[in-house]
Amino acid sequence: MQRWLKTTFRIIAITIALVLLFLVAGMLYITYNKAKVLKLVNAELNKNLDGTVTVGDMNPRFFKGFPDISLALKNVLVRDRRFAEHHHTLLNAKDFDVSINIAALLKGTISINHIDISNAAIDIYTDSTGYSNSSVFKIGKKNKNEQASKSSSSAELEKFSLTNVGFRLEDQKASKLFNFIINHVQGKMTYPDSGWSAAFHLDVTAKSMAFNVNRGSFIKDKALEGDFIAGYNAINGNIAVATDALDIGDDQFKINALFETGKTPAGFSIHVACDHILWRSASALLAANIQEKLDQFNIDKPIAVTANISGSFKGHGDPLLNVTATVKDNRVSTPGGVIDNCSFNGAFTNSYQKDKALSDENSIIKLTALKGSYNHLPFSIDTGSIVNLNKPITTGNFRADFPVTDLNYLIGDKVARFIKGTANVNLRFKADIVDYLINKPIVSGTVNLRNSDINYIPDNLKLKNSSFFLNFVGNDLLLKNIRLQTGHSIVMMEGRVNNFLNLYYDAPEKIMVNWQIRSPQLDVAEFLGFLSGGKPKSIRKVKKGDFIDQMSNALEKGNAQMHLEVANVHYLKFLATDAKADLLTTEDGVTIKNVSVKHAGGFLRLSGSLKRGTDLNQLSLKTTVSNVNVQEFFYAFDNFGLTDFTSENLRGFLSAKTQITAGVTDQGSLVPRSVNGTLDVNLKDGALVNFKPIGSVAKLAFPFRNLKNIRISELNARFDVHGDQFTIYPMKISSSALNMDVAGVYGLSKGTNIAIDVPLRNPKNDTTIHDEQKLLKKRYKGIVLHILAKSDSTGKIKIGWNKDRKKD
Repeated sequence: MQRWLKTTFRIIAITIALVLLFLVAGMLYITYNKAKVLKLVNAELNKNLDGTVTVGDMNPRFFKGFPDISLALKNVLVRDRRFAEHHHTLLNAKDFDVSINIAALLKGTISINHIDISNAAIDIYTDSTGYSNSSVFKIGKKNKNEQASKSSSSAELEKFSLTNVGFRLEDQKASKLFNFIINHVQGKMTYPDSGWSAAFHLDVTAKSMAFNVNRGSFIKDKALEGDFIAGYNAINGNIAVATDALDIGDDQFKINALFETGKTPAGFSIHVACDHILWRSASALLAANIQEKLDQFNIDKPIAVTANISGSFKGHGDPLLNVTATVKDNRVSTPGGVIDNCSFNGAFTNSYQKDKALSDENSIIKLTALKGSYNHLPFSIDTGSIVNLNKPITTGNFRADFPVTDLNYLIGDKVARFIKGTANVNLRFKADIVDYLINKPIVSGTVNLRNSDINYIPDNLKLKNSSFFLNFVGNDLLLKNIRLQTGHSIVMMEGRVNNFLNLYYDAPEKIMVNWQIRSPQLDVAEFLGFLSGGKPKSIRKVKKGDFIDQMSNALEKGNAQMHLEVANVHYLKFLATDAKADLLTTEDGVTIKNVSVKHAGGFLRLSGSLKRGTDLNQLSLKTTVSNVNVQEFFYAFDNFGLTDFTSENLRGFLSAKTQITAGVTDQGSLVPRSVNGTLDVNLKDGALVNFKPIGSVAKLAFPFRNLKNIRISELNARFDVHGDQFTIYPMKISSSALNMDVAGVYGLSKGTNIAIDVPLRNPKNDTTIHDEQKLLKKRYKGIVLHILAKSDSTGKIKIGWNKDRKKD
């Protein structure tokens, strides 16, 4: 072996021997001076403490801290001077290992380079007055003597580790509680000029991270594990902590935190980001008061989330929260339904108004660029917000363009069925949220349906090629450019509802729509069920937050004031022109006012009502008929339910006043034999053609006289109608063929009892007599037959002599 190599080995061997000798000396020193060393350690640990540190026992470990000596301290207790009052031990460590510099030890001093704490509990406690047991660590400037002394002791730790350590920070004054189980923390520290820096691995379980114990804990019962870097700036007292991969439960986060210990009170700010997390996993990390609200919703696929949490360790109330989320092409479940293909940018803060306290009441959720599909209904909301989580109010701008057939998925079969057409919705809304459902929205904007075919289900009203334009202005609703077309009708409408939005929710029965209606052609029968409201609806409770239930309820209970101008009106066989009418529809039916029409060469004016009923709708009418063609008039009204006296039997021009009631079906047809009321009739230039009762009389009294076409210059008559029976007031019929006096009851089925007095003389030439007294005297000249037309038990009418006639 060469000489230089031998020399090198000797130097290394001597160095190792010296080190070992040094360590052995240290071990021997500690062994034989255990009490002194323990006293030194206690003294070192008690420096700058306003309390006590006690060490139960101490044993050296030769190799653990090599080349330093490791001291295994047992039962280490750190307590402040007021421990007897609050009973919270700041540190209770069963095992507390420290590595000390052996050179300093042999000089009679202690220098601690490494601390390893295990099986311990750290309890930092602040009472309701603000006093904390952390005051055991004195804070203040050193005096000149202290600054001048060169203690070999150093607080600069190179390594540290904690294993199975409970950490609890409770602040009763600020209502905060942080409680962690430190499974393992291990790190190294360096000391630049301005403070220190550290790199460490963290493995803890969060039992509580409550910034306000009344609100609940963040990340409760979650495992946290990751690698951190941290630094302390001695100039400003700031501690910065960061990690790019902290596992919280099953999700990984990026975290940057700043703890401002130099401020009074100390503050913090924490930035958390996760690019891929499920909604329920995210909500589970938040405080119970927030999680309870968020769990009413769900998002199927993972989303990207960031959160900024800042506040004061000493301050009362909640920390400042700012949360953002990005959702793309997802499925969002809400208490009100499911939104498919949903995308939006979301933001939350509990500092909506900067001058108010951080709280649920001062919170806002803001959604931008929201789009999705609700029950196949595509929509977008450019900006929406929910303010005040305790009494939430939502606002937003709702827009949608879609085929109206998409509405069928939303409304089902409750109100209407859409066959074709397009819809455009542009609304600004504001609403309360009750039980997480939108309640009583106040809206402004427009709804436009074009070229739509619709089946209005409650009354089976089928509309085609129809359009609607609704404009919400303030609390009012304007209805414009409305076009309704049915099988035979075309209707154009303009309307207005004052105070609509208030009445819609709280008093739908007070809704009044004022309509201006024009039509070139209207078939009343097609709209009669709609006007009468159909069958009475049973009283039912409207489901809270159900828009369709609410709309159906308003349609059932709402009222309408209508002014109509119709060029041509059809009702079954009835045809009229130049119709004008004022109608009032209510939940009970329709009131008819100021109706005037041209019909059969004359005029009709009427008023009345149509009230809906359980089995039948009840029609009540007062009419004035002026100079109408009687044959067309009877034909138009289906002979008013008569079978033996029809339009085929009548000729002439009719004027009449009637006051009747009748039953009407939902299809608009008069119920046979349901008419009741009075009729005052004046007939001019009339004729009775093939009238069976007169034909029967003719066979008996005038077998050789043709009475098939009896011309009547004028006839005045009055009738009472009671179902299937007509009471005929004494009526004088003067005609070209015969004269007769008629009075009694005519029954459609049975009950006919008509007294007929027929002078036998031929009145053919009576038209030349103009003196009424002379004409009356001549009327009864000669033989007068007194005939009785009476039905038997089967309803068949039999003609005979009126033996019971009272003589004049």
